[in-house]
Amino acid sequence: MQYILVILHLVHVLGAPNFTLEELKKAIDYAHVRNVKVHLALNILIKNEEFPDAISIAEKAYEYGVDAIIVQDIGLANTLIKHFPNLDVHASTQMTTNNLNGVKILENLGFKRVVLSRELSIREIEFICRNTNMEIETFIHGALCISYSGQCLLSSMIGGRSANRR
Repeated sequence: MQYILVILHLVHVLGAPNFTLEELKKAIDYAHVRNVKVHLALNILIKNEEFPDAISIAEKAYEYGVDAIIVQDIGLANTLIKHFPNLDVHASTQMTTNNLNGVKILENLGFKRVVLSRELSIREIEFICRNTNMEIETFIHGALCISYSGQCLLSSMIGGRSANRR
């Protein structure tokens, strides 16, 4: 259960707790009965010792019927794409994908959607959208990070904590 709190990081607002796997199953069932998709955010960089637990959580979420998993860690993403070919894997904004070449690489790796960096202009987003078949998602509001969005190391160094970890 300890790693669930670290890796199953869905929302971090004022120290809000994470879902347990049982609660995740109930949430997925609740949403699907109401025809609502569920995207699970496992969007932290995975440490070596956390990798088996991250895969285990993803496998459970897949069994429960999660519609997509949002990731930051390229190693985790690659493993999910290879082991769960029917699972949509989305590139988190924390991957800092800020140009067409980055989108094309993710598309070739098997990602279904990319959440672009928050710092892109409307023109840059339009250019990317016109030149790829990848699903594109963007934020319409700025970052809460004190650093470049998606790169939380500076935030953790200055503030003593990361938005991605407890």
